[in-house]
Amino acid sequence: MNLRFTRLAGVLVAGSIVAGCATQGGSTAAGGGIGAAIGAGLGALIGDSSKAAGIGAGIGAVTGAIVGYNWDRIVGKVDQAGGRALGVSTTQMPDGSLKVNIPEGATFDTGKYTLKPALYPVLNALATSMVEEPSLRLKSVGHTDSTGSASFNQTLSVNRASSVVNYLASQGVASPRMSVEGRGFNDPIADNSTAAGRAMNRRVELYLYAVR
Repeated sequence: MNLRFTRLAGVLVAGSIVAGCATQGGSTAAGGGIGAAIGAGLGALIGDSSKAAGIGAGIGAVTGAIVGYNWDRIVGKVDQAGGRALGVSTTQMPDGSLKVNIPEGATFDTGKYTLKPALYPVLNALATSMVEEPSLRLKSVGHTDSTGSASFNQTLSVNRASSVVNYLASQGVASPRMSVEGRGFNDPIADNSTAAGRAMNRRVELYLYAVR
């Protein structure tokens, strides 16, 4: 068997065992750095360090260990607030965080970073959950398509991610509990050569996680 694939299988098996041991009481639990470690291992094996972060922890390095958290109640609140109708999706990540993917159509006009009022109920639900649970933290990550210059898209992605955080802060979430990152057009999830693909790439991803 090819040595690279043998090592790849080892990384995946080890990661699944550790993550499995950390899943307790219905919570999607992983100790701090499990997802990042898996991502780093995979990134090294496939020879592309830029993919490691995407495969591993979406939230990147955080202060304090991530602890297990049952996200079902928050997912339910997002759905009840009209998230599904807006195209908002939720995914429980291998690192223990909850990713809330918000497409551009639900958040901003093209090339703008002023939030659309239709998204307010969803963000209100997240804000309420964070105020009620002090252990929760949030990272807002902005993404764009490849249309336009790298500098324009980087600035736009930061401004969009910041708009979400600023709104949550206005609803009572303490700013130190949130962080912002803009990735411009560097992390596409679809083909930028098609209109449908570009629309998918224009998004804000919110990563919720709990810390000790």
